Amino acid sequence: MWGADMDENLISGKSLKQWITKFPILSEVILLKEVTWINPNYSNDEGVFSKIPLSSADVEDADERLKRFAPYISKAFSETSKENGRIESPLVEIPNMKKYLEEISCNKLEGRLLLKCDNNLSISGSIKARGGIYEVLKHAEDLAFSHNMITKENDYSILCSDKFRDFYSKYSIAVGSTGNLGLSIGIMAAKLGFKVKVHMSSDAKKWKKSLLLSKGVNVIEYKSDYSKAVEEGRKLAEKDLNCYFIDDENSKDLFLGYATAAERVHSQLEAMSITVDNDHPLFVYIPCGVGGGPGGVSFGLKLLYGNNVHTFFAEPTHSPCMLIGSITEKHNKVCVQDFGLDNKTAADGLAVGRPSGFVGKTMGSLLSGIYTVKDASLFKLLSKTADLENIYLEPSATAGLPGIMRIFNTKSGKAYIDKHNLNNKMRNAVHIAWATGGGMVPKDEMNNYYKIGIEL
Repeated sequence: MWGADMDENLISGKSLKQWITKFPILSEVILLKEVTWINPNYSNDEGVFSKIPLSSADVEDADERLKRFAPYISKAFSETSKENGRIESPLVEIPNMKKYLEEISCNKLEGRLLLKCDNNLSISGSIKARGGIYEVLKHAEDLAFSHNMITKENDYSILCSDKFRDFYSKYSIAVGSTGNLGLSIGIMAAKLGFKVKVHMSSDAKKWKKSLLLSKGVNVIEYKSDYSKAVEEGRKLAEKDLNCYFIDDENSKDLFLGYATAAERVHSQLEAMSITVDNDHPLFVYIPCGVGGGPGGVSFGLKLLYGNNVHTFFAEPTHSPCMLIGSITEKHNKVCVQDFGLDNKTAADGLAVGRPSGFVGKTMGSLLSGIYTVKDASLFKLLSKTADLENIYLEPSATAGLPGIMRIFNTKSGKAYIDKHNLNNKMRNAVHIAWATGGGMVPKDEMNNYYKIGIEL
């Protein structure tokens, strides 16, 4: 918690007392209580998109690029061949989990509850396989275009040749990561032939570092947190003209890679005969670290469904960087440590102290809200999801599951339903909890997570 002298230190121009007076919810955040915050700047005005420097055309361009690379991905990663090089995850209903959530909340949770299983994404087993892999592919394409090695009309499977691996070996790619982003970028970039440096924070799991090392990736470890790993990685990359730094805090390409998920979810909902319209609202709950993954997915969904989709971010109580950045509207100008929080959580993928200013500002009027979850809750949900649905997630990936309860069981959630005239529509609602990772967690590590959840 914070010391007695913290009130004397200014946080982005205000004392701690002044921030709490202006935004009382911060007192609960500082005390590590689970909170549900509704974004007061959320707007139903579709004109908000005109203020954002990205559009549906950008998302479509990203999707087309992924289609061009599908032959390469299919050839380079045999596990994707059944899907013809398409990296995608199932969308499944989880009725047993919904029943459990109703029992512990002592309330009827209206609508259907689905799980978007990005824990099963090919190649790197997490949502980062969307943005991270996409940005690596875009950079590889840009380099090949600039050297007249391919055109859009080529079969991209030719990138599997020694000719291209030798070409890419002259270049390097770097990234700062708590783990999952490093995995997706490291695995894909190394496969193409790039030299890869992943700057990893103290929160990153040992097995993730070991896996990267086994792929020939240079892992640089830091005793400090995610923000420091990104900062140092960026500095070192700037000294090398042939090094491309993937900036998780500011990357539009990462953001667009995540955004392509929206159209795919749309197709999956249609295949399940699920309608999303004015009378059938869609609620989506996505775990949030620095913000790129949930921001991109939310942006894509808002472009597609407009006011009929309501997106919420989920963060650990010890690392609510996007929440604090959004409440204060200071975004990346503040960090959780400024408010006395330690940024230490078992949800390693969400252990981020300072949010992306780019994402925070882009989602300023599009995001419905943010809620926080205690680590103990994450582990309980992990073991229950395994027992009730036979689905195994890493701790951070379970953060989306309580979202449906926060809508029906909190004053702020109920107020949101009332404000947007959704009361008579909630029985038709569909809720999607986004399971962001877990597919590559070693069995003994997953068993340990499970035991913690059972003991709790």
